[in-house]
Amino acid sequence: GARSYHHTAPISMCYALREALEIVREEGLENRWQKHRDAAEMFWAGLKEMGLEPLVAHEHRLPTLTTIKVPQGIDPKQVTNFILHNYGIEIGNGLGDLAGKVWRVGLMGVNATPLISMTVLSALRNALRQQGYKC
Repeated sequence: GARSYHHTAPISMCYALREALEIVREEGLENRWQKHRDAAEMFWAGLKEMGLEPLVAHEHRLPTLTTIKVPQGIDPKQVTNFILHNYGIEIGNGLGDLAGKVWRVGLMGVNATPLISMTVLSALRNALRQQGYKC
């Protein structure tokens, strides 16, 4: 039979990809990687100060995605809902076997900055305090 397509990729996505690649070229790939590493290290240090523990050992972590263990007695959904409604920041909950046990925080691209790292930490701190967590 005749070949048919179920959809066509939006041209705006092609332009967005081109622009993103141009930004990486201008910044330099090594600089881009370091920017992500710096934002992640700042974020991880902030988590430690709050008494929160990443799921993955430091030597195996990705700078773009951090999984944080949910402290005992904390409702993870209540935290993510608080942050979304009060800060407009979306933090993912755990999936599969990790559902209800971790949060997933991505700091990538334009969001891999010290300001964003500190903003997410502040939002997380305030959300946890709403549930009586001392941080």
